[in-house]
Amino acid sequence: MKYETVIGLEIHAQLSTESKMFCGCSTKFGAAPNTNICPVCTGQPGVLPVTNKKAIELAIKTALALDCKIEPSSVFARKNYFYPDLPKDYQISQYELPLATRGHLDIAVDGKNKKIGITRVHLEEDAGKLVHKGAERIMGAEESLVDFNRTGVPLMEIVSEPDIRSPREASIFMQSLANLLQYIGVCDAKMEEGSLRCDANISIRPMGSKEFGTKTEVKNMNSFKAVEKALAAEQKRHIEALEEGGSIVQETRFYDDVTDTTTGMRSKEYAHDYRYFPEPDLVPVEPGKAWIEEIHKTLEELPEARKKRFMEDYKLSNYDAGLLISSKAMANFFEETLKLYKNPKTIVNWMLGDLNAYLNENKKSIDAVDFSPPQLAEILELIDKGTISGKIGKSVLVQVLKTGKQIKDVIAESGMTQISDEAELKKIIQEVIKNNPKPVEEYKKGKKTSIGFLVGQVMKASKGRANPGLVNKLLKKELEA
Repeated sequence: MKYETVIGLEIHAQLSTESKMFCGCSTKFGAAPNTNICPVCTGQPGVLPVTNKKAIELAIKTALALDCKIEPSSVFARKNYFYPDLPKDYQISQYELPLATRGHLDIAVDGKNKKIGITRVHLEEDAGKLVHKGAERIMGAEESLVDFNRTGVPLMEIVSEPDIRSPREASIFMQSLANLLQYIGVCDAKMEEGSLRCDANISIRPMGSKEFGTKTEVKNMNSFKAVEKALAAEQKRHIEALEEGGSIVQETRFYDDVTDTTTGMRSKEYAHDYRYFPEPDLVPVEPGKAWIEEIHKTLEELPEARKKRFMEDYKLSNYDAGLLISSKAMANFFEETLKLYKNPKTIVNWMLGDLNAYLNENKKSIDAVDFSPPQLAEILELIDKGTISGKIGKSVLVQVLKTGKQIKDVIAESGMTQISDEAELKKIIQEVIKNNPKPVEEYKKGKKTSIGFLVGQVMKASKGRANPGLVNKLLKKELEA
């Protein structure tokens, strides 16, 4: 039997605010344990929460970018559950009346656009962090410590419709959403630091069926790759269980990236288990039309619109434009370089080729290296002038990236200027012709492709510094003399 996979994602994005959701404590990552805390976020008796207006603004900005409906009134609620990292024994979240509803995000899958529905966008506070001593997880740990620094950090939860049909689609959706959040400046989307987290609900049903299968929730996915791998593992487990005549239990499961398997953590809760009720210490959020319009004006060009403009204005391919806009920093770097060097295709080739290769090899982003658009433009101009060859330009690029030195200093220290002096090149060419009689004879007998070997020998003799175009011209002249 063929099966269809049904996936819905719940994404938690930490909003880029300096203070927490309901108090003035810092949200800075990496602080010493239990230093960014106060009586409000640790739930001491008699304290009152105060809503962070900036967090509401960033959530509305996201909802607008996702084409959601901003609800006229949304209400904070208490979500009751008991866990060591939750000092109040409840989490302030939104339930029945969220901030925004019914939006969508378009993603590209195998060159085709697909619309993924957004059920809701709502605000809540984060819980703390448990640190287990003696083991990675609570099972097998000698003891567990609690760091409350993250408690009360503003989170925005984005819930997708169950429109995703494969683990790969889920990963693409996550990457597209992360890129959008970075573009509009509401979240840095660093999964490795926990500022973007994902819980995935997955079920399997026979192809053509309208009924949903029993779903499980998968946790512990700290990268886009892990999202795809975890869901693929859980998808495989569901199918195998059904084909063997077994059944799926609704539960929350933990993904182990070492064994590439999921294991049960606990039975999956239902909404009524949390005993939601309106937060009595907070008033409803009722954003006026004027404020929403003001926030809307702060939205810059969104990734898909930028991609379309790159293709139309600069004649870039769908693939190249897609890679450029996958990072706001990359797209900005491209356009800043284009102001100084007017050949967009050449810039793209260098950015997505040698520059990107260096960044990937060193696991760095383009805004984390000491290299600027004027420097790339300078290298490309030196190549056009014939001062250096393309091959030398690539070496210069890597050296500048590695050392942080100026381009002129790298060229001067290594003597990498291109040889364009005809007299100097003629001496090298004559020596190559003298030392390679066989290909010379073949060329003269009509095998014109032999010139490629001879050009290579000239480049080798000049240590890659000879001007290739001039070498071809002078070599033909000598051979045909």
